[in-house]
Amino acid sequence: MNESKLLKGFTSIVTGCNRGIGKAILERFAQNGSDIFACARQPSEAFESSLKTLADSYGVSITPVYFDLCDQEQIKAATREITGSKKQVHILVNNAGTASGGFFQLASTQELRRTFDINFFSQIQFTQGISRYMGKFKGGSIINIASVAGLIGSPGTLSYGSSKAALMFATKTMAAELGPSNIRVNAIAPSVTLTDMYDQMDEKSRNRMLESSALKRPAEAFEIANVALFLASNLSTYMTGQVLRVDGGLTT
Repeated sequence: MNESKLLKGFTSIVTGCNRGIGKAILERFAQNGSDIFACARQPSEAFESSLKTLADSYGVSITPVYFDLCDQEQIKAATREITGSKKQVHILVNNAGTASGGFFQLASTQELRRTFDINFFSQIQFTQGISRYMGKFKGGSIINIASVAGLIGSPGTLSYGSSKAALMFATKTMAAELGPSNIRVNAIAPSVTLTDMYDQMDEKSRNRMLESSALKRPAEAFEIANVALFLASNLSTYMTGQVLRVDGGLTT
């Protein structure tokens, strides 16, 4: 792809960017000129080294920010760290999350709560703080990484799918409430994507979804990142409250 620097002059926050879709978004945003707060759960020399290499390659600033989505105090501290920089934040990508599988009749309340804490409640808490800061500058784009699991109701996806469905509903509510501040909020709902979660899926369920798609293959992480780039950039300035299915033409 020719680099057109769609995000030059923008500052982004990307959570869960040490692997998978988040890493692909981090790379695509850096290639397009964005300074980035790169959020991960734990410090790592390898992660920080990769950030420096990426920043040097594209002439951008990439700052690591560490916090655990299971810890409300760490979320608050990370929000203060970012807003304390006094840099305008133009883009927030809520990508970090957890996978969870299991049938309805076997699902424990504990696992349901854990999944919702990470995939929904923590996302809301972090977005509340960042969106207030965005509001001071009267503009921004928030992108929630959801999943088609929250739309199609496949067996074994009760906790994960429900948490993502809640995030997609919240996306529409946030869009309605934040629109007057010129803050757009959209979600991306990927299908089977070649990440660590791909290997965690039940093979039969995974193959069934792939066979039900028009393209008959999983997505590459960069293909999801390209959609995030579109939603983050000025190419989508009249789009808000939408859930974009990036699913290879899934028919179920």
